[in-house]
Amino acid sequence: MKRFILTLLLLAPIAIWAQENINRAVPPPPGPAKAVELGKTEKFTLPNGLEVIVVRNTKLPRVSVSLTVNRDPVLEGNKAGLTSMAGQLLRSGTATMNKVALDDAIDFLGGNIYASATSISGSALSTNFKKLFAIMADITFHPSFPADQLEKIRRQELSGLAQSKDDPNSIAGNVVSKLLYGSNHPYGEIETDSTVKSVTVADIKNYFATYWKPNISYLVFVGDITKEEAKELAETYYGKWERGDVPKPQYPVPANPLKPIIAIVDRPVSVQSVINFVQTEPLKPGDADVIPVRVMNNILGGGASSRLFMNLREKHGFTYGAYSAVNPDKLIGSFNAEASVRNEKTDSAVGEFLKEFELIRTTPVSDTEVELSKNTLSGAFARSLENPATVANFALNEAIYHLPSDYYQNYLKNIAAVSADTVMEMAKKYIQPEHMYTVIVGNAKQVVSGLDKYGTIQYYNVEGNPVVAPVAKKADAGVSGKSIIEKAAAAMGNAALKDIKDLEISGTAGAMGQTLVFDQKYLLPGYFEQTLTIQGMLLQKQLTKEGTYSFSVQGQEQPLKDDDKEALAESASMLPEAYYLSKDGYTYTVKDIESIEGNDAYAVEIKSPKGRTFTNYYDVKTGLKLKSVTEKDGSPAGKMVIQTFYHDYKSYNGLQVPMKTIVDQGRLKIELDVKDVKVNKGLKSTDFK
Repeated sequence: MKRFILTLLLLAPIAIWAQENINRAVPPPPGPAKAVELGKTEKFTLPNGLEVIVVRNTKLPRVSVSLTVNRDPVLEGNKAGLTSMAGQLLRSGTATMNKVALDDAIDFLGGNIYASATSISGSALSTNFKKLFAIMADITFHPSFPADQLEKIRRQELSGLAQSKDDPNSIAGNVVSKLLYGSNHPYGEIETDSTVKSVTVADIKNYFATYWKPNISYLVFVGDITKEEAKELAETYYGKWERGDVPKPQYPVPANPLKPIIAIVDRPVSVQSVINFVQTEPLKPGDADVIPVRVMNNILGGGASSRLFMNLREKHGFTYGAYSAVNPDKLIGSFNAEASVRNEKTDSAVGEFLKEFELIRTTPVSDTEVELSKNTLSGAFARSLENPATVANFALNEAIYHLPSDYYQNYLKNIAAVSADTVMEMAKKYIQPEHMYTVIVGNAKQVVSGLDKYGTIQYYNVEGNPVVAPVAKKADAGVSGKSIIEKAAAAMGNAALKDIKDLEISGTAGAMGQTLVFDQKYLLPGYFEQTLTIQGMLLQKQLTKEGTYSFSVQGQEQPLKDDDKEALAESASMLPEAYYLSKDGYTYTVKDIESIEGNDAYAVEIKSPKGRTFTNYYDVKTGLKLKSVTEKDGSPAGKMVIQTFYHDYKSYNGLQVPMKTIVDQGRLKIELDVKDVKVNKGLKSTDFK
């Protein structure tokens, strides 16, 4: 025993010396990836073909369930929007409960139920789950499809369409879909007012009767429930569901362009362009390339440390973000890379995208990039396993996409096996700039220069249909900037100002789902106050009084520069165009005639005595101001452009007041609606505080 202890004592210094000579600045090499141990999944199939998956987890006394209908995509034709509306209407009542009663019954159980065109799901505490499941089955088999609820959904859809027509990202999405897939493919259909208006209750009933069948469906239970309990519920409520044949339509396989196409959608009011590089990909869920192509895309454009992001945002400051994605799909996959950039940087941004595409295709990526990408994907996968529903989703994916039974067990191993050579191979296979569409939504006049070197330029409308190139319109030689301003001042009521002493305009302002109240008061000459409040709380105040100027936000005074004071003085004049003309030092430069919401408008660049530069747009026919554009310093994408649109002018004592004003700051849009206008009501200087 003493000899054994002595031996240990003699060896101890050697062990300590070995530890002290470890280079702790170098991390140890990673160990081999292991197979993932997933939670237990139990499965069974009802006689009608409904496949049931159960994942038991007793950490919380709660159960979730989802019914998924694995139908193929549906070509909706002249009823595009049908499936979206059908999913919403399904949850609107049953044969025994209207929507209010249904909502109350679900709320009483402390649960929730959601529905879509291809699924219905719910969750509740274990003690209430059987009752909630019975309600879910009632919705599945006895929906009432109330006509009044369909009309409500239709109004919401039409309202969404109206907003999307003014959203460059939505426009880009429509055009991308149309170009990539064509109108005879379900992925290429575009909802319009007419298609949404044509959907009927009968259409929705027919959709569910045709496609919702148990033999293509999966019922998944997750939580505090046993296989025996799940089987009893499934047999009781879904066992009598009759199986049936479901249409399996065949669609043409979309083809990428034979050469690069630069597809431009002219949107004259845009101050930045939305750029999308797109092509279809022969990639389906579960294909051997799916995992390595994700590693590749993570390096290219998968996040804030990717090459596209670091190049276009961090290095060049063209955009707030640039990203890419390769999306597998059971019909046809797709590649997309996108960013929104300032108009004047569109040409340069396209060039940087193409440079990064070529670089990842032709130059080996570093081992560091590969390891970072693999670690990111592995970490996200590992974190997802903390949610019991993940195991159920894995089982559902394996069933729907016919994946190998060990697909997810070997997921980390397959990520670890990706090498730099594999990344380049994936890039060459799935990123082919010579067969891409580059869809650009923006002011064509400002962005088109230089783009022809990247491909053939073609023009499209907001629905993806070819159109002729826009033609720039020039003002007549006899029209000057000053004459346009004079016409505008006259049209908006310059002559009436001599009879107007005071003016008050009040209304509401909508921003980010909030409704605020604004109030503007004028007393000529030189008094002006504007307040913005929410629920009686003052958010913002501007004041011009006796030659002094102030601006406060939530009671905090903000510093004002000379050009800020100048802008406030213009506002206090009641009619800025008349103010310009009354002061020395304003200069006017006529630009092109541009279309503002369908109306030709003179673009007049105005430079103030303090050096401010802004552009106003005046209706060629009426002289009324339709839009103004100003710039403020911003980052990281350069200057922030603020567009203000003026609508629905109404005359008050000869002064034209826009009843609706929209202030568009890109990520923030404020809509001001005038509710009341008072003229010559006796405002005094003491009313301005």
